[in-house]
Amino acid sequence: MSTTAMTETGAGAEAQNLLRGRVLVFAAIIVSALTLRAAVTSISPLFGRIGTDLQFGSSVVGLIGMLPPAMFAVFGLLTPVLVKRTGMERTALLAMALTTVGMATRAFAPGTASLILLSAVALAGMGIGNVVIPPLVKRYFSDRLAIVSTMYICALQVSTMVPPLLAVPVADAHGWRLSIGIWALVGLAAAVPWLGVVMSRRGHDVADTTGEGGTSAVHEKPQGRIWRSSLAWGMVGMFAMTSFITYAMLTWLPTVLTDAGIGEAAAGASVAAFGGMGLIASLAAPSLCARLRNPYGLVVAAAVFYLVGFAGLHFTPTSGTVVWVCLVGLGTMTFPMSLTLINLRTRTPAGSSGLSGFTQGLGYVVSATGPLSFGFLHTLSGGWGIPILVLTGCVAIQLVAGYLCCKPRMLEDTW
Repeated sequence: MSTTAMTETGAGAEAQNLLRGRVLVFAAIIVSALTLRAAVTSISPLFGRIGTDLQFGSSVVGLIGMLPPAMFAVFGLLTPVLVKRTGMERTALLAMALTTVGMATRAFAPGTASLILLSAVALAGMGIGNVVIPPLVKRYFSDRLAIVSTMYICALQVSTMVPPLLAVPVADAHGWRLSIGIWALVGLAAAVPWLGVVMSRRGHDVADTTGEGGTSAVHEKPQGRIWRSSLAWGMVGMFAMTSFITYAMLTWLPTVLTDAGIGEAAAGASVAAFGGMGLIASLAAPSLCARLRNPYGLVVAAAVFYLVGFAGLHFTPTSGTVVWVCLVGLGTMTFPMSLTLINLRTRTPAGSSGLSGFTQGLGYVVSATGPLSFGFLHTLSGGWGIPILVLTGCVAIQLVAGYLCCKPRMLEDTW
C-alpha cells in the first residue's frame, strides 16, 4: 500500500473516530439535560401530601424550594475547580452519578431531614451539570453552537415541564415515593454515555490542550480577572433575576393557584404549562441570539411577558389562569439566552467555563433567596400581592443587566 493511501486511510479512521466521539457526547449532553430540573419539578406539586406524610409545613416547603438554587450556587462556584483537576468529561460523569443516587435514595427518605439531605445530593449533581455542559458544547460543537445549544436547552425545558405534569397522576396510582424516585432512571441513562466518553478519552481528558473541534481545552487558564468585566456582571444579573423568578414560581405557583381555589392536579398542570412555555422560548432564543448582533430586544419582550403575566396572576388568578402562567413562562426566555450568551460572548472553552461558573455560581446565590423570601413575604403580608410585586422589581433589574451582557463584545476584551 502506498504512503498516500495509508495516509488517507489513517485520516479516514481519525475522522470516523471523531464523528463517533461527537455522537456519543451529543447523546450524553441531551440525556443529561433531561435530568437537570427533574429533582426540582417532580416534587413541588406533591409538597402537600409529602408534608402530611412526613409532618412538615410551609417553612420546610420554603427551605426545600431554596435548596436547588443554593446547591446550584455552591457547585456553580466549585465546578471550575473540579474541571481543572479532573477534566470536563469526568466531571460530567460525576454530576450524573450524584444526581442518580440522590433522586433514587430520597424516595425512601424516612423523615424531613433525610429528604432534604438526599435532595441536596441530587441537586449537587445538577449544579455541576449546569456549569459543565455549556463548555462541553463549545468544546465539541464549536461549529454548531446555535443548533446544539437549542437542543440542549430544549431538553432542559422538557425536564422542567414533564415531571410536574406526571407527578400527581403517578402519585395517585403508586404513591409519592415512586413519583419522585422514578426520575433516577433518567440520571442513570445519562451516566452511561458519559462513562463511555470517559473510557474512550482515558489519559487525555485532563492532559489534552485541544478539544475535539480544535479549540483550547477548558482547563486552560483564562488571561484575566472575570469580576472586572461589566459583561460578566450583566450576565450574573440577568441570570440571577431569571432564576429568582423561576424558582419562586416553581416552588409557590401551585400554592398560589390552590389558594385561589384551583384544584391540586390543575395547579400541577400549570407548572407544566409554565415549563412548556420555557420550552417554546428555548426553541427560538438560542438561534435568535446567534443571529442578532445585539439581542437586547428579546430581553425587553421577556419583561413585557413577565409584567402582564404577574398582573394577571395577582388580579384575576382564576380567570385566564393559563394565559397568565404561559406569559410568565415565556418571560423565562432570558434563561436560554443566558446559557447561549455564555458561549457567544467568549472565544475559548476556558473563557466559557469561567463565565459559566461565575454567572451560575453568583446568579444562583441571589436566586436561592427567591422561594424563601417569596414565602416569607406571603406569611408577613397575608397575601400574594407583595411577593408578586418583588418579582416585578426583579424584571427592572433584569432590563439593566440584559443591556450590559447583550452588547456585541467578547468577555476576553472586557477584563
